[in-house]
Amino acid sequence: MSTTAQPLKKLVSGVILNLDGTLLNTDGIVKEILKVFLVRYGKQWDGREALKISGKTPIESAPVIVEDYGLPCATEEFISEITPMFSNQWCKIKALPGADRLIKHLRHHEVPMALASNSPKADIEAKISYHEGWKELFSVVIGGDEVMIGKPSPELFLEAANRLKIEPSNLLVIEDSVPGVTAGKAAGMEVVAMPSLPKQTHLYTSADEVINSLFDLRPEKWGLPPFQDWIEGTLPLELWHIGGPVIHGFGRGSKLLGIPTANLSTEGYSDLLSEHPSGAVYFGWAGLSARGIYKMVMSIGWNPYFDDKEKTIEPWLLHKFDEDFYGEELRLVIVGYIRPEANFPSLESLIAKIHEDRDIAERALDLPLYAKHRDDQYLKMP
Repeated sequence: MSTTAQPLKKLVSGVILNLDGTLLNTDGIVKEILKVFLVRYGKQWDGREALKISGKTPIESAPVIVEDYGLPCATEEFISEITPMFSNQWCKIKALPGADRLIKHLRHHEVPMALASNSPKADIEAKISYHEGWKELFSVVIGGDEVMIGKPSPELFLEAANRLKIEPSNLLVIEDSVPGVTAGKAAGMEVVAMPSLPKQTHLYTSADEVINSLFDLRPEKWGLPPFQDWIEGTLPLELWHIGGPVIHGFGRGSKLLGIPTANLSTEGYSDLLSEHPSGAVYFGWAGLSARGIYKMVMSIGWNPYFDDKEKTIEPWLLHKFDEDFYGEELRLVIVGYIRPEANFPSLESLIAKIHEDRDIAERALDLPLYAKHRDDQYLKMP
């Protein structure tokens, strides 16, 4: 259970979830396919359409790509060429962090759930078939081809409410795109937005709440049963590893914050990082090749207070070192999650929060659940 009680926003009795970008990490597959596809026409995918196509149906997205890249083919031709490429990749789409946990939690507590996506129903069913048990967890699955107009029209969500037999005002929508949020509010529902594109939260002002990832959803805020898996302010995660030589960062850790971070390069880790929420604070164990193993707390993201343009990996090894160790091999075993990154009104409040993160990590890593990973083979370097 989370350490802090959450004020109730509203009582809801059911949940409607979007699929792509909310439960499934479809963005990575879209990028890969578009990269391969555009090469055929001598073009290079650069991601500039990401915002324009977020939350749109495949048919709505197609003309945007054709026009923006000046492709010498009709929209229909583009769709017919790219559709089979997508179908072949659906088996590779991973669930977003916290998706499995959320839908199994809601189902366990018998909260009615609908899946409502602008994609055709057959595509939705094909995608979820690769995720064990998902199909059975939803009382209703509805696709964009079952209504006259998809999101941002409210029709899809109103139809889902109708099939769930729940008043729209008693439903909570969880969405990653602006059209989805617009549709949920137009349907008279409560909406939690989880922006799929970094640093775009300002576009989601109409949502009732904006969260960084599904780890940050607190069902009790909506009168739903709380998660019981938080332990002393931390959420245990499936282990993941990251490592490399310590690099020079922004130089502000020690100077401005009094917190000496040992930065890692994000190069070569884009796939791994896309599987874990960025703009987040984690903790675990750190191994330095010539020195030993230490407790650590780390942020991955853009640090809203400093508004970084580049994503950074900034671990803080919880030990007093007498010298710098740039260039040394650092390996990290991430065992749990603490919170999303946030902006702060002052440098003092940011520093206070970072020290609070340290205290949480220090205490948690003494718990047997986390302490045992100090012996992880990954940390033992030759």
